[in-house]
Parts: sequence; C-alpha cells; structure tokens
Amino acid sequence: MKQLYFLTALFAGIILSGCGIGSGGDRGEVTGVRGQRPFRTTIPLNMVYIKGGTFLMGQTDQDVTFSQTSQTRQVTVPPFFMDETEISNTKYKQFVNWVRDSIAITNYLNDQKYYMQPKRGAVAADANGKKFIDWKYVEKNPPFSTRNRGAAGNAQKLQGIYYQGDDRVFDRNEVDVRMLKYNYALFTLRDASNLRNDKTKRRSDFIFRDTVAVYPDTLVWLNDFSYAANEPMVEGYFSHPAYRNYPVVGVTWRQARAFTVWRTRLMEGARHARKQDANPPFMLPNEAEFEYAARGGRVGTDYPWGGPYIKNAKGCLLANFKPGRGNYTDDGGAYTVNVRSYFPNDFGLYNMAGNVAEWTLSAYDESASTFVHDLSPTFNYEAKANDPEVLKRKVVRGGSWKDVGYFLQNATRSFEYQDTAKSYIGFRCVTHYLGRDIKDKR
Repeated sequence: MKQLYFLTALFAGIILSGCGIGSGGDRGEVTGVRGQRPFRTTIPLNMVYIKGGTFLMGQTDQDVTFSQTSQTRQVTVPPFFMDETEISNTKYKQFVNWVRDSIAITNYLNDQKYYMQPKRGAVAADANGKKFIDWKYVEKNPPFSTRNRGAAGNAQKLQGIYYQGDDRVFDRNEVDVRMLKYNYALFTLRDASNLRNDKTKRRSDFIFRDTVAVYPDTLVWLNDFSYAANEPMVEGYFSHPAYRNYPVVGVTWRQARAFTVWRTRLMEGARHARKQDANPPFMLPNEAEFEYAARGGRVGTDYPWGGPYIKNAKGCLLANFKPGRGNYTDDGGAYTVNVRSYFPNDFGLYNMAGNVAEWTLSAYDESASTFVHDLSPTFNYEAKANDPEVLKRKVVRGGSWKDVGYFLQNATRSFEYQDTAKSYIGFRCVTHYLGRDIKDKR
C-alpha cells in the first residue's frame, strides 16, 4: 500500500474529492466516473497499424561477423502504430521551422499579435504567466516572410537571429542555426520504478531535461567519406526542394528523440483544441518493435520482403544498398532515394531495410538478447553527459545505402553513439495502441 500511494502521489497528481452519498445513482451502485468522453483510437497520418503478435527474434542466417549479438528467442510484441516511411527532410524541416519561429517570436519580435489572445473561458497564459504562441496566426503571417503585410515590419527586428559580421556571406540574411535549440522534459519512469522505495526522492528527481540543437549536421556528407566529392550533398540535401521527400540524415539520436517529443506536443495541442483525449506519445521504436515490423508477419525470413535474396525473379534489386563491390547506382540511387521507393513489406512499411539505417530507442548491449524479457523486450539507459562512452551506444537497425547486403537482414544489429550524426542514419516514429476500435479518418 505504501508503494502504491508513493507512485500515485509522485506521477498522477490526482486530487481526490468527496463524491457525496448517492453519486452512484439512486440505488447506490458503482457506475464509474461520469462525464468521461468515449475514446476511439485513430490511425495517425502516414502511419500503419501493426497488429501485436509473437515471433522468433534473432538470426535466421549465418552470423558472418561471428559477433554472436543476436541470439534467437521467441518474444511477444503488443500492437502499435509505425510511420510508413522514414522521416523525410520536409517533415523534419517542419520541426526546425517551428523552433526557429518560436525563438524569433519570443526573443526578437515582441509582437502581441503572435500570441493567443484571451477569450471567454479561454486561457492565454499558464500559471507562471508564460504566453502561448498562436500558431494559426503564425501560419498566416510567417515571421520571416517578406510577402505578408502583417510580417512586413519584422525584418529589422529579426537581424539578431542571423549570422553577424564576418560570418555573413555576400551580406545575405541567413539564420544562425546554432541558435535553434529545443528544450523539453521527460519522466524517467524506469528510474522511478527502480527507486520507488526511496522516500527521499522527489518527483523532480525523475524528470529528465534536455536542450538539443535541432538543425541537422549537413557536413556529415564530407566527414563520413574521405576524399569524396560530396559538396553538392552538403549544400543541397536538406535545403533544396528536390530532396524534400528523401530521408533526413545528419541527425543524432538525441535530435531524433527531441523530434518525437515535439511531435507529441504538436498532436496534443491539436487534440486539446478539438476537446479530444490525447493519443499516447510518439517515440522511437525499440529494437524488438523494429525487427517485428520489418519482418512484416513472415516467419524465418532474412529480409523484409521475405526470401533469402535481395533480387526478385526478374533480377531487380529490392532495396537501396551497396551492391557488389561498389556499384552504388545499380539499385536506382547513388545515395539515398525517395522514402516511398521500392515495394513496402506486408505491413505496408517502406524501406525497413536499406536507404538509411534507423535509430531505435534501445541502448546497445552485446548480450541484451539473453536478459531482456520475452514480453515487449527492450533495454534502455538514459545516458548522462559524464557517463562513459560505452553507455551512450544506441541500437541502429535496417542497414543503409552505403552498406553491403548483410546489414539489410532483419536480425542484424549495429550501434552508434547517441551524440553522433551520420549521412546514412535516419529514423521513424511509433506510438502505442490504445482502445478497442481503429478508425482511419484520413
């Protein structure tokens, strides 16, 4: 009972009030809480429903690296939703622009028109007096636009957000991307669970706060490859509209996680405005979810499309990777390709192998398959800045455009450090399934 009370007081913050005699009806029966709205699960835009089930997680082919880090065992995964594709440049740019506009409005413009105005029964500020940005107004009057009358007078006020002095090129106004930082907070529920009997701990001890620079590292196209003429990719991959539907790269694990937090808040705000209950938060998929989704319901197959080969019966390559000894263009793209390239697997997911490898939520441990639970298995660790580098490893799955075929296999595991950005690693999101009915309103 003490543990139950502690956790309830710690996280839920529920205020109990007297219900009075007869609140259960004239006969005093228990009828449940009144006034709760019915909840109906809907499929988030561009996501697919992955029915829960059990599968054999781990190797189905020879372990050519002899690493023995993917032992086979049967596990069960609850149902969830997953993005059809990797997060594209245009979707990640929405996040970057949101952070940019937020900083411009709060730190430079000082224009009340960009904030929510109090209305009857509405709240335009929180308990600390912090005002909320009116994003509908922002959409109609972008702060950096030179075409909208409402934003015509912003140019002079926004000079501080641009590169200054010798950092300017041809005297152009270019946003100093070092300023684009996103602040957020998360509950570390696993730490709270492990220390639930420690009565000296407060709720704040289990809140993780982070500040993340959100702009992708575009120089990865040069840093990842010695003596390769990839300057055009540096200059245009994230910024040019030709690549808008290509997978975002150059993002660290921390940036990918920050994106999931922002996406959750974006959805919460929209559902709150429609007086709907919030969906579960968006997250990176854990390692088991990614492999289960990649297999597409098939048993004992090496690749998401099934079968032991990377070519179909007509000799066509089925993913974007490094064929042969370096014939990168043989699969249709020298680098990455559009996120909807190739056929989806049986779950309707594109590029679960190849194109870009993908961050997962799971921390990397060589022997994780031997000690994680067989129900919704995962191994997580919230690495601190002063932790050893070995604790900052995160599981990367799926293989990429620059990898040989072995890394495209469903069970192949690799890792990268959470603060590292690469030209061949992107991500996609999942969100857990709640309720009993699915209704796609797209």
